[in-house]
Amino acid sequence: MTQLNIGIIGAGATGLAAAWDFANAGHTVTIYEAGDRVGGLAAGFKDENWDWTLEKFYHHWFTTDDDLLTLAEEMGVRDKVIFPRPKTSYWIDGKPVRSEISPSALFLPVSLPATIRMGLGGIFVKLSPYWKPFEKITADKWMRRWMGNEAYEKFFKPLLIGKFAEQYDQVPMSFMWARIVKRTLKLGTYIGGFQAFLDELGKQLEAKGVTIDLNTRVENIAKEDGKPTLQVNGQPQSFDLVLSTTSPKLMLKLTEGLESTPYGKQVANLKSIGGLCVVLALKTPLMQDDTYWLNLPANTADKSKSDFPFLALVEHTNFLPREHYGDDHIIYCGDYVPADHEYFTMSEEDLVERFLPALKKINPNFEKDWIRKWWVWRAPYAQPVPELNHSEKIPALKTPIDGVYWASMSQVYPWDRGTNYAVELGRRVAREAMSV
Repeated sequence: MTQLNIGIIGAGATGLAAAWDFANAGHTVTIYEAGDRVGGLAAGFKDENWDWTLEKFYHHWFTTDDDLLTLAEEMGVRDKVIFPRPKTSYWIDGKPVRSEISPSALFLPVSLPATIRMGLGGIFVKLSPYWKPFEKITADKWMRRWMGNEAYEKFFKPLLIGKFAEQYDQVPMSFMWARIVKRTLKLGTYIGGFQAFLDELGKQLEAKGVTIDLNTRVENIAKEDGKPTLQVNGQPQSFDLVLSTTSPKLMLKLTEGLESTPYGKQVANLKSIGGLCVVLALKTPLMQDDTYWLNLPANTADKSKSDFPFLALVEHTNFLPREHYGDDHIIYCGDYVPADHEYFTMSEEDLVERFLPALKKINPNFEKDWIRKWWVWRAPYAQPVPELNHSEKIPALKTPIDGVYWASMSQVYPWDRGTNYAVELGRRVAREAMSV
């Protein structure tokens, strides 16, 4: 096979995984990353007294994440992937209720018939190998019909509203299928944090001859002299093949002439929402029952009127020992909102102040002086929003511009966004590009 000169935009998991296969096939690869380190949305940060990095946006793996685990095996680091079993819960009627399989599932705050019906519906989804029928009906309609109104209104509707706001009743059941069928009781991470895994992948790629240019923003994707060309620092760089792993909006902005094509219109029609996390380092534990992940309900799409101004409360150090983080108790206050929501324009200080009162509802003893330090992380493109029959609306990996490919989390459907599916997508686009 002819050796190709390949340019990749983005050093997130998709770009790095694609580079892994390109490099192993003997191709020359250059990755351009606007940030100061590899990782994309899975990147981490580290306070001065921590041994491990912490993800900016909470992450974990499942034991069913075969693509990620296969890559770790190929890298020789599978033994550094660990799978503890933390406690996850719903906040219902003013208290946490276990959400994973446990004896407490027999005592849910709904009637016994509703509990049985919900359980049978969940088992049916978990065991169903086919997702296509689920994209033809909304999660709202399917769950009402098969799990019953009582359980749906108590457990699932508040979560859908919290995540998708006014669009909660338009999301297909295939979104829920993907989350249910892949979920495992044990949750995984990498010794040292996700950033340590991504840094190791980057290090091994460089050992294979891959060039990773950090703090380098690609300004334009074009075609010159029959070859795809990237404008980098004002200079054109010609390649045999280009892979972009950017958001849909940025892909259209970067690529000359793409927006006016049928493909470009498909890209423009993709919907997504942003994600944000307020991360707190506390001197005292917050959740007294050792819950790691607490799903918070929403009874309205208006965050200012909801009982909780964010969707998920995650006490990371109920998942991993706080000794890795200088004995801090690490808390995430996480939410998904549209990119034009006020949460993206508020100052970091105001956003923290907006979120803190909710912590007193979880633990009445909470005081602001428990906080040693805080951080705010925001990403305007963090969660694709699927629609009915969504598989028919996903753009192909190969764009109409010869030699240019696009692979983003908007194309991992029916799966939800996540590092495992980013790896799968990166390796899939590499296979497709090399088979031409």
